[in-house]
Amino acid sequence: MLTFYNELHGQHRGRFEMFRGTMVPCFETPERADMVVAELGRRNLGRIVTPHGVPLTSLERIHTPRYLHFLRHAWHDWLALDPDNAGKDALPSVWPVRTLRSDIEPDDFTAKLGLYSMDNGTPLTAGTWTAAKTGADCAVNAAHALRLGERATFALTRPPGHHAGSDFFGGYCFLNNAALAAQHLLDDGARKVAILDIDYHHGNGTQSIFYQRDDVLFASIHADPRNEYPFYLGHADETGSGAGLGYNVNLPLPAGSTTASWFAALETACLRINMYAPDALVVSLGVDTFAGDPLSHFALQSGDYLRVGERLAHLNLPTAFILEGGYAVKEIGINVVNVLEGFETAE
Repeated sequence: MLTFYNELHGQHRGRFEMFRGTMVPCFETPERADMVVAELGRRNLGRIVTPHGVPLTSLERIHTPRYLHFLRHAWHDWLALDPDNAGKDALPSVWPVRTLRSDIEPDDFTAKLGLYSMDNGTPLTAGTWTAAKTGADCAVNAAHALRLGERATFALTRPPGHHAGSDFFGGYCFLNNAALAAQHLLDDGARKVAILDIDYHHGNGTQSIFYQRDDVLFASIHADPRNEYPFYLGHADETGSGAGLGYNVNLPLPAGSTTASWFAALETACLRINMYAPDALVVSLGVDTFAGDPLSHFALQSGDYLRVGERLAHLNLPTAFILEGGYAVKEIGINVVNVLEGFETAE
């Protein structure tokens, strides 16, 4: 399997996040990707390469120019408020909810930060743009390699992406790597693409980007949003709208669901993907479904991820895996690479 590795991911290292009313050390850390690349090397699963940079116009296929301009300049603007901010991460404190306007971009940086965010658990740091942009490069390169004949690719990157919308960040995500990969496949000649999100948390950003489109099927297996982040999206009755009606499939599961229940949902998702008959598959590969993950309440064990990879291989589609969540740092390398190895070795 050809892996595109974001060597600059460590430039995004948040200090603290707000979690359930308390400032705590960030769960999303550089060590996550470090453990995965180490496990890939140990198993010698394939080549690991650096991505070619992609132009901003590629990102604008998914994200608005106004939002991208904000991300590129955010750290400079944060320091302009106060030079002492160099030692602090930027976290929002105000949001334009309900009847407040979001069409006019304010001049004040604090207000801009709230305009483009969905939570105060996603710190923006000095290296956020560099890490996120290089991660997007990995995703687009992984998609392009499929069109060049690779059976499967892996974008080994952080920060993750599936919570990021066209013009907002949150859930540790700034640029939506899975959406960028899917869009590149379409721009490169694919007629239809499926995205399967198996992260513990619903990929609200990905859903919102493609919700009114029929050239991308989005299927997600995740924790019930009534009790788990992102809370306000991911219900089963969200099936798409307009041209996209019927092309959004949410399979929420209650906290404490058994492994058997999770695999039954995976089977349902795979059957829907088969019916859709896409030209390629993008997998938002989160392994925070692991029983030992500090942010989840599912029951998968490390060995189960081999089965996940095997099932996805049987879809017989060119497949790009995009790293998303997974916060049991000690086990994340084993769990992620088990999925990839299961895919590669499936009979």
